[in-house]
Amino acid sequence: MRSLDDIRAALRSSYSQFEALCAGLRDAEWTTQSLCPEWNVADVVKHVTSIEAVMAGWLPEDTTTPPPFEKAAEFLAGTEDTAVLVDKVHAVYDRRRGDLAALTDADLQRSSWMPVGPGTYGRFLEIRVFDFWVHERDITTPLGRSTDDGTLTAEMSLAEVEGSIGYIVGKKIGLPEGKSLAIQLTGPVKRDINVRVDGRAQRVEHLDAPDTTLTTDSTTFIQLACGRIDPQTQIDSGAVSWTGDDEIGDRAARNLRFTM
Repeated sequence: MRSLDDIRAALRSSYSQFEALCAGLRDAEWTTQSLCPEWNVADVVKHVTSIEAVMAGWLPEDTTTPPPFEKAAEFLAGTEDTAVLVDKVHAVYDRRRGDLAALTDADLQRSSWMPVGPGTYGRFLEIRVFDFWVHERDITTPLGRSTDDGTLTAEMSLAEVEGSIGYIVGKKIGLPEGKSLAIQLTGPVKRDINVRVDGRAQRVEHLDAPDTTLTTDSTTFIQLACGRIDPQTQIDSGAVSWTGDDEIGDRAARNLRFTM
């Protein structure tokens, strides 16, 4: 788990990015289709912020009791009007900034319900950073807006994918026994992710001669892992490429998705 300072900084940055994004949206852009099939831009803003509204003032007591999600309806009331939505976004993030300021290291270790199962409040907050980062690009990618993808929030979001790399390579890609895959991320967050299957797929520090090397950028990698963009489009554009075993490379490029 990251430090309290990192988690605070990443969430504060996430709030500021969403506030700036909302402030710059033209009327027609609110109804633009996002990368989430069922949601337009306004729906994404409502989703990500309503969860923060539910978490405002809440600290977990155990791993089975979720935050009071019924409070989301209070946040969503009236948000069909984008001016109301923007005002509520600011109000929620201001409350959450106050929550973050009061957090302690002990709070991060609290047992907590999480969307992926029991854990700690610190891990829950790290998942929130990941959620913000992905959802921001659900909006900016179709709108053609540029983003800074080499920040702390990007590093933390990539870490969420890296934490599931054994599952991705072993189950989704289906790398055969005895085979190895090197994933080279060229930036903005540079990373070498090496996986070998020895009974099960697991990350290793180094591969002398990987069977396949997959190369892409960190943003494309995360968006593919989240099922947000079409693998074929990335292959055709050259954003994803591979060397070595062609069958494994092709399968890897098309099957990185582990969540949606």
